[in-house]
Amino acid sequence: MSNDSSSTNASWGGRFTEATDEFVAQFTASVDFDRRMYKHDIQGSVAHATMLGKVGVLTQNEVDQIIKGLAEVQADIEAGNFEWSVALEDVHMNIEAALTAKIGIVGKKLHTGRSRNDQVATDIRLYLRDEIDFILTEISRLQKGLADQALKYNDVVMPGFTHLQTAQPVSFGHHLLAWLEMLKRDYSRFVDCRARMNQLPLGAAALAGTTYPIDRDLTASLLGFDKPTANSLDSVSDRDFAIEFSAASAIMMMHMSRMSEELVLWASAQFDFIDLPDRFCTGSSIMPQKKNPDVPELVRGKSGRVFGHLMSLLTLMKSQPLAYNKDNQEDKEPIFDTIDTVQGCLRAFADMVPHITPKQDVMRTAALKGYSTATDLADYLVKKGIAFRDAHEIVGESVAYGLKTKKDLSEMSLEELQQFSDQITDDVFEVLTLDGSIAARDHFGGTAPNQVKKAAQTALDNLK
Repeated sequence: MSNDSSSTNASWGGRFTEATDEFVAQFTASVDFDRRMYKHDIQGSVAHATMLGKVGVLTQNEVDQIIKGLAEVQADIEAGNFEWSVALEDVHMNIEAALTAKIGIVGKKLHTGRSRNDQVATDIRLYLRDEIDFILTEISRLQKGLADQALKYNDVVMPGFTHLQTAQPVSFGHHLLAWLEMLKRDYSRFVDCRARMNQLPLGAAALAGTTYPIDRDLTASLLGFDKPTANSLDSVSDRDFAIEFSAASAIMMMHMSRMSEELVLWASAQFDFIDLPDRFCTGSSIMPQKKNPDVPELVRGKSGRVFGHLMSLLTLMKSQPLAYNKDNQEDKEPIFDTIDTVQGCLRAFADMVPHITPKQDVMRTAALKGYSTATDLADYLVKKGIAFRDAHEIVGESVAYGLKTKKDLSEMSLEELQQFSDQITDDVFEVLTLDGSIAARDHFGGTAPNQVKKAAQTALDNLK
């Protein structure tokens, strides 16, 4: 590897007697991935310069030049006319160098009273804050799709499962609202994460603060932070907010993976419960009959990379002494990929869910298998005065009879049922039907169609 004087960063090269090795310059640079934060870096710099002007460290003329120059730099970046340099390491120095090239020595004054340590901690929070806001919007869009579908299909009967065995009948709308509840918790976790991270690290400088008469409250206000961070050492080294974001993302991806697994099962020929729109599926290169549920399959698979990023960040931070260490450069790619993955999965689901069509006859037929109304018969017997354990045994005997005769409970005659208990009368068939079974769960949180309608409408009202 050759040494190249052009790869010495002018922002810190004064102490060094030889140029950075060319490979090391490439190896340690982050500009290829952190440049996506350019807007937030410029946003932070505008606020910092404004504050320096207010406290008299910069003149108003210098502040005006800096703000105008930064606007021009941003315009160049967005027009595709900006040349990013690995020699300048990161987004911060690339922008500062471009600013200095435009406005001269005044550009070099921008970094007064700050370090790249508190600058990057601020940029990441600004960037992540905006991305969380977008994620919250997409969660709400997916929730609306689920609530709309639940309202539409509030009385469509399907089997509910435990252990993937038919348990009791539920409505398709009720099942979709279970997914919505998962997303409600996910939404609240992202809100909490955003609130905790909304403190300003800028002003901590490298690790100990600065001797300049800065006004951190002013900078925080300008950038929309609730307040400045309380300890300069913690300010530059803290990445809890990134870990918390990754944890919230991992939990949500676990939920979306569970949803995906059910969609994959339901779309299979063996279940055949739903139809997914063609535009969310693909075919096979060799088997012309195939319609593969690629979107839920891929979302299920992508959960793994988000879980991995959470573990990566935990491992990154677990052995770091205070304060900032170069290790923390490795925080960005896991965060960025988590953001991209989560947003992509949410968009795909929010687009797809409103167009899922349940195959109602198939679902109803499936619910008739597996003696899904057995619990209803037990409850019926209890209401007739029989102890639950005795009722449980009676129903077990009737199910055994049904297995032998290949009859569902609802298909047995009154005489057949009465051989197990003389407490059974002709009103039993009101509870042995699928519709009667779900209608009987008429309480808050239950699967009765009118409860599903109320829950779905409440969700829609809350999303407005």
